[in-house]
Amino acid sequence: MANNNNKLKDLIKFYKIVFGSDEGKSVISDLEKRCHYNVSTFSKDSTTETAFMEGQRSVLLFIKAMILKKE
Repeated sequence: MANNNNKLKDLIKFYKIVFGSDEGKSVISDLEKRCHYNVSTFSKDSTTETAFMEGQRSVLLFIKAMILKKE
C-alpha cells in the first residue's frame, strides 16, 4: 500500500514538473483551447460528437487536477 502511495506522490510530482515549466504551461494553454475547457461540449446534432469532445475535456481536467494536488 505504501508503495502505491509513493508511486502516486511521484506521479503528481512529475505532472507538476512537466506542466509547471514554461513549455508545459504553453501546452496547457493550447489544450484549454483544443479540449473545450471553457466552452460547452454539447452537440445538438450528435451524441457521439458530444461524447468525443467530453472525452477530450476529461483528459485536460485530469491533468489540471493532478497539477493542483498537494504532494
